[in-house]
Parts: sequence; structure tokens; C-alpha cells
Amino acid sequence: MSWREYWNQDTPIYVNARHKAVHYELIARQLVDALPQGRPAVLDFGCGEALSADLVAKQCQVLHLCDGAELVRTRLKQKFGLLGNVVVMAPEQLGEIPDASLDLIVVNSVLQYLSRADLDSLLATWRRLLKPDGQLLIADVIPPDVGPLTDVMALLKLAAANGFFIASFVGLARTFFSDYRKTRAALGLAHYSETDILAILSAAGFDARRRQPNLGHNPARMAFVAVPRS
Repeated sequence: MSWREYWNQDTPIYVNARHKAVHYELIARQLVDALPQGRPAVLDFGCGEALSADLVAKQCQVLHLCDGAELVRTRLKQKFGLLGNVVVMAPEQLGEIPDASLDLIVVNSVLQYLSRADLDSLLATWRRLLKPDGQLLIADVIPPDVGPLTDVMALLKLAAANGFFIASFVGLARTFFSDYRKTRAALGLAHYSETDILAILSAAGFDARRRQPNLGHNPARMAFVAVPRS
């Protein structure tokens, strides 16, 4: 099973519906704060179910929600299909976006599932789609020294603050015995240091810097802002 195939199904990543809702609302509100001024054109690459994408769309000229899983895209269309400025697409459809037309590309919690070859190819595509002054926001990058225990503690803190603390223990047990752990063991997750990411972005034609804080609930992971080098 590939990561793309894995995400094309219901997964045990979220301990319950409350966890999923809290996660996506947090991301959406952070993205709203990160949006460029005006009515930007935005691509959220690897967006997942993006349950609160309407909060972001309200601030955008157009919001492209791009995900590789057909099941996810179907749910996105069902939830946001009536919003005139939301476009749901597969990665293979990125060519439908005009070159140099995007103000912001968001790539949150995606790099760990990409091969280096796929990442290099996507960086070239993202650079082509961005306006000369557009921004690439890459977030939730896993450093080499951050392991599952750190992720568990971040989840428990989020759960305690949002009313699903007890449920989180059941969810963690379910995840431990799920296909996610088996798939993660088989395929692995990509880890990058800050130096690694800055070098990769520079080689791809970007000027980049570390961004504080990370998107989402896990401060041990990293975020970066990059702009096309002129």
C-alpha cells in the first residue's frame, strides 16, 4: 500500500470527530492569519478533508483544495461544492492553474509522505505557479530528533484543552494496532533538519527562512516560508 492509497480510506488518525474538527479548525484559523493582504489566490496542497476550509475561502479570491485521495476529494466537493471560489482538484490537475497566478501555496503535513524525487518535482511546479512575490508555506516538517512520543504528548495536550482527553487514549491504542503503524513501518516517514529544508529550497530556486510557530498543534515540528528567487 502506498501513502496515497492509505489516505484513500477512513483512517484512525483522529481519535474521534471532535479531534478531527478541532484539528481542521485550528489549521484554518492559522492559515487565515498567514494569508497575504487583499483577496489572495491560494493553493492548499495535500489539504485533507479541510473541514473548516470555508473560513479560509471567505478571505480568498480563489482557494484550490488539492488532494491525492479520491475519497477526500469527493467529500470536499460535497461539503464545499456550492462555494463559488473553491476548486477541488487532484495533484495531476495542477497544470490547470495558470503560471505565476498564486499568491500563496500551503503544504502542511505533507513532506513526510513524499519521496525526495517527488518533492523536487513538486517544488519546481509550485515555483512555476507562484507569482514573483508569492509565498510557499511548508509546515509540519518532522525533524530527525522528533519521534512518536513527542507526537503523543502534543496530541494529549491538544486533547486536554479541547475536551477529548479520555478518548485520545482509546484512539492512540486503536492507531497502534492499525494499518497506519504498519504502513508507516513499511514506507517510513521523511525527516528533515532545518538545514536540510533550507538547502533543498535554495536548490529549487527559493529564498527561505524558518517560520515560527509551526502550523497545527505540534510545536516540535517545523514550518518554513519561501519566495521564488528572482
